[in-house]
Amino acid sequence: MQRTITRVLLVVFGLVELPVGLWPLLSPDGFYRDFPGFRTGWVAMDGPFNEHLLRDFGGLNLALAAILIGAAVIGTTAVARLAALATFLFGLPHFLYHLGHVSHFEPVDQVLIVAMTALGAVLPLMLVLIPSRVSIPKEGATPATP
Repeated sequence: MQRTITRVLLVVFGLVELPVGLWPLLSPDGFYRDFPGFRTGWVAMDGPFNEHLLRDFGGLNLALAAILIGAAVIGTTAVARLAALATFLFGLPHFLYHLGHVSHFEPVDQVLIVAMTALGAVLPLMLVLIPSRVSIPKEGATPATP
C-alpha cells in the first residue's frame, strides 16, 4: 500500500511541476509577466534583478546535484539514466539559450560559455545512451526465469 501511495504522490508532484517547468521554456516573457496565471504576476513583482529566480536556479542545481550523487551511490542503471535524463532536460535549454546570447561577451568568453553549457547537454545524453551491462550466463548455468 505504501508503495502505491508513494508512486501516486510522485506522479502528482511530477504533474504539478510539469507545467511550471514547460511554461518558462515555451514563453519566458509570459511566465515572467503572468505566473501563476490566476493572480498578478508574482515573478515580475520582484523586479528586473530577481532574487527569487536566482534562488530557484540555485535550488534546482542543488537538487540536480543530489540526484546525480544519489544515482552514483545507488549504482543502478535505471537510476543513473533517470538522473542523466533530468540533467539533460535542464542542460539542453540552458545550452540553447547561451548559444544564442553570447555576442556581448569577449570571443574567449563566447567559446568558454558555449563549450561549458554544451557539456551540460552532451554529457548527460551520453550517460543515457551508454548501454547497460548485460550479464552472460556461464556455460552450463540454467538461465533465470522471469
